[in-house]
Amino acid sequence: MLDDRKLDVLRAIVEDYVSTNEPVGSKVLVERHHLGVSPATIRNDMGALEEEGYITQPHTSAGRVPTDKGYRLFVDKLSTVKPLSAAERRAIEEFLLGAVDLEDVVNRSVRLLAQLTRQVAVVQYPSLTRASVRHLEIVPLSETRLMVVLITDAGRVEQRVVDLPASFTLEEVADLRTAFNARIAGRLLADAADLVIDLPDSVPPAARPNVVAVISTVLETLVERVEERVVLAGTANLARGGALDFRGTIRPVLEALEEHVVLLRLLGEANDAQTVHVSIGEENTYAGLRTASVVTSGYGADSSKALASLGVLGPTRMDYPAAIGAVQAVARYVGQILAEA
Repeated sequence: MLDDRKLDVLRAIVEDYVSTNEPVGSKVLVERHHLGVSPATIRNDMGALEEEGYITQPHTSAGRVPTDKGYRLFVDKLSTVKPLSAAERRAIEEFLLGAVDLEDVVNRSVRLLAQLTRQVAVVQYPSLTRASVRHLEIVPLSETRLMVVLITDAGRVEQRVVDLPASFTLEEVADLRTAFNARIAGRLLADAADLVIDLPDSVPPAARPNVVAVISTVLETLVERVEERVVLAGTANLARGGALDFRGTIRPVLEALEEHVVLLRLLGEANDAQTVHVSIGEENTYAGLRTASVVTSGYGADSSKALASLGVLGPTRMDYPAAIGAVQAVARYVGQILAEA
């Protein structure tokens, strides 16, 4: 365990290196930070930090740079994240509230994260495997035609038109709507189909052909699955620090960004809508991302259940307090929008 003074020295080295992209020497630490000790003490502390593997010297006579282990300790010891300004919070809220549908929410969120963090932003579409039915609406269009509208807590809305073999009264439509919602409202999409399959048995024989027609349409909607998708923004931000930010080559990171399966796996690890996850360098299981860091959080209408995840990816020389604060804020606002949809 490092004492508080050595942690202060490590924190100063991380902050200066993130800011300048230059190795940090003891003289710079003395000039820029009020650490309350002599330069000789700081040099001794830097030697101890290097011996423990928290910092390293890229070449002889250079200053020190943080290692993955050093960044990890820095993140673990963060007492506060960098708060967004009132203007930033207001801009986020106004920008996201202007979205017209779920797809627009996702696209706005990914652009916003890239702008706030100046990293690559990744947002996953809400996963249907985690979504629940919020409400099923049945709207009469004529005596023999209905519209079925399925609304999920992921913000997804599915509409289907059903042609009936016989006429339906408004009272029968209302009863069927009530019966459906009594069984599936609040239940996972994955479970809902089994809950309505025997619904025709609960209505009078004369009404069964119409109920079967509606059931068939609802079942098609419930079991339909779209491919899990992610969207990216800000890939050009990777070039800001050059290839040196990625230990000499950026190609593996770019290749990883092209593999949506890799990104889905990374985002899938953030299944908590209340916690931000930070994966640094060698902690990433995918080899192509071992020179990068990934900051992710789940989001959803219910803070206790994540419907999907979002986050940012960039070099290990990342402004972690700012990235964590931005990811937290955007995830929270997206969750609020889904809750109000």
